Amino acid sequence: MKTKRILYLVPHRKGRSPGQRFRCEHFIPYLEGEGYKITYSNILSQWDDKYFYSFGNYGIKFFIVFKSFLKRLFDVCRAKNYDAVFIYREAFMMGTTIIERLISWQKVPIIFDFDDSIWLNDTSAGNMSVKWLKKPQKTADICSLSHTVIVGNQYLSEYASQFNSNIVIVPTTIDTTYHKVSKEPLKFNFRTLTIGWTGTETTIKHLATLSDVLKTLKSQYGEKINFMVIADVAPQIKGVDIEFIKWSQSSEIDQLLTFDIGIMPLPDDQWTRGKCGFKGLQYMALGIPAVMSSVGVNTEIIQHGVNGMLANSDEEWIDSLSQLVENESLRNQLGAQGRITVEGRYSVTANVSLYRSIFQDL
Repeated sequence: MKTKRILYLVPHRKGRSPGQRFRCEHFIPYLEGEGYKITYSNILSQWDDKYFYSFGNYGIKFFIVFKSFLKRLFDVCRAKNYDAVFIYREAFMMGTTIIERLISWQKVPIIFDFDDSIWLNDTSAGNMSVKWLKKPQKTADICSLSHTVIVGNQYLSEYASQFNSNIVIVPTTIDTTYHKVSKEPLKFNFRTLTIGWTGTETTIKHLATLSDVLKTLKSQYGEKINFMVIADVAPQIKGVDIEFIKWSQSSEIDQLLTFDIGIMPLPDDQWTRGKCGFKGLQYMALGIPAVMSSVGVNTEIIQHGVNGMLANSDEEWIDSLSQLVENESLRNQLGAQGRITVEGRYSVTANVSLYRSIFQDL
């Protein structure tokens, strides 16, 4: 049988982007194990990251965009040598779909994957002044140009189905051999329970919506609890003392395992309904009881009181977190059931056959 060659067009280097890591990168070894030849083409380097998402530096940003476009033109030229081109979110960071169109004109099948409501404008803080250069509505055009569209949940599928009939829902998945429950406790101060959140600069604003909840809990439990954030930037929440740990891929699992309770607050809007529950799934995979906003796919992941908890109002958040703080047995029960849920429905092993079939069907 002829070896299938797949060209992966992604924004970031391997290990840099949570979306890439947990939607496509950890499936690649399985494809390679089946004999597929994978070429991975990212356009932003570690050096680019320092400037591209910062404030100002427009001259450097123009250079980054220019060289990125040249690299994508090179990808277009070699696309005909591949059986398919996989695109995560978009081929190029500006509002044009010229790269996708040039690939499509060569009759090379495009497999398009996205895991957020990217047809809405959600520009990073450092690039707000030039957000007019983006065209999030181009998502519809890329869907139309694609052979197959992979999405992370039903809400995203309903959007994509307007423009393409070949939609496959693959949830954001966890490698349960990497996210492993600790056999030995990492903490020795059993008097203090850690309520933790992990994320990035783009989502840390969601944590701030719980500022009153965190203040109330601290007033209620005092030294019995503390709050921790693992992220790329420190949180700024007035009146709340939060321990900040800089995220590191090499130690992220050990960092997360310091949590006794994991939280995932979200507002209820069009953008967040497209979210795929990744934070909560990370907690659950590690046996950490998760409390998540009752928004979008979270309501499919969590059965309240069975494998985690759902909350919307401040009162519901306080009630759910208070129950977990006061009841070690409940924490252990929800943590164990959360792990079982991830293994059965949201793990790489549970979804690799579905993912692999997308490429086999080409």
